[in-house]
Formats: sequence, structure tokens, C-alpha cells
Amino acid sequence: MGKITRALISLTDKSGIELFASALAEQGIEILSTGGTAAKLRDNGLTVVDVSEFTDFPEMLDGRVKTLHPKVHGGILHQRANKKHREQCNKHDLLPIDLVAVNLYAFEKTIANPDCSLEDAIENIDIGGPTLLRASAKNFQDVTVIVDPADYDTVLTEIKATGNTTLQTRFLLARKVFDLTSKYDTVISQWLEKVDVKTQDYFQGR
Repeated sequence: MGKITRALISLTDKSGIELFASALAEQGIEILSTGGTAAKLRDNGLTVVDVSEFTDFPEMLDGRVKTLHPKVHGGILHQRANKKHREQCNKHDLLPIDLVAVNLYAFEKTIANPDCSLEDAIENIDIGGPTLLRASAKNFQDVTVIVDPADYDTVLTEIKATGNTTLQTRFLLARKVFDLTSKYDTVISQWLEKVDVKTQDYFQGR
């Protein structure tokens, strides 16, 4: 197993991220990021590559499309030991992304507001985040995925010791992802079931 060389960090809950990212940078790990997370890391003196620069494709549609790109998901999903995967990555200039730290738009917090509109709720359904998490968790054999800041210390300890995390740790972190995304989708589904709305009202003027 090779060393972690590149991390993608994109967070709603940014607690502790400056210390975690600084420690990654000290290990020579390149950091990719987006939006407010990138700004916070730069404010703390870190060198960050915007995902839009990494993909050579701009963020668009009011931020709805940021990380949904083959250079991101190919970098995460390719199996490092698979020769055909490596050949395809070389052909299409796909670089590995070995660590992904992501948490999701606060949908549950949004809908807790009694004045929350359907439009507000819909805009707080995270698409890119769960996609990144599920891709990383699926490829846990090669990718470390973090959804909980409480796991930063464990991951850093292992990286400092060997340059990477253990397979056991990656598997446990992947299980956390599927637990989180399952609950996230359940909250969305259950809330939408309670909404009494005519679609023509919501889409009026769109």
C-alpha cells in the first residue's frame, strides 16, 4: 500500500480542520478543497488547490456542481492494484485522491426551522457530499474517508507512523459513511412525506 499523497477536504462542520489539514501538509500531502473550507484553510496559512483548478472545470449552478467530475471520482474510485485502472488513469490524466474528509449540508438543522420552505429544504439536500463519501467508502481498500472530526487523531497517528492508514481503520471509517448516508436520506424522505405541496406552486416561475 502506497503513501497518501492527496486529500480532498470539503466540510460543513469545520471544527478542528485547520489542525488536521496542517498535520497532513506536514506529511507532504497535497490538499484539494472547495468554497468556505478552502478559504478557512488559506486563512490559516495552508496551501490549497481549488477543486476547480484540479479538474480544470469551474464550480457552477450556484455551487450545485463542484466535485461531480471524472477527475475527482476517477481519482477516488480507481483500484490502485488494478493494472487496467492504472492505464485508464494515465490515459486520462487522473491523479489519485487517497483521503477524503467530507461532511454534509445540515439538512436536519434546516428543516428544524418552522419557517423552512420547501425550496430552502431542497437546496440543503447535499448531492456532491454523499457521492464523494460513497465513492470513497466503496473503495476503502485504497481510500481513507472521514465523516467525523473525532476520527482525525486516529487517522493522523497512523499516517505519521506509516504514511497511510490501516485497512482495518479504512473499513471501519467506510462503515460510518454508509450509516451516515443511510440516515441522511431517511431524514430527507421522512420530511418530504409530510410536505403537502402542489408541484406547480414550487416550480412556478422556474
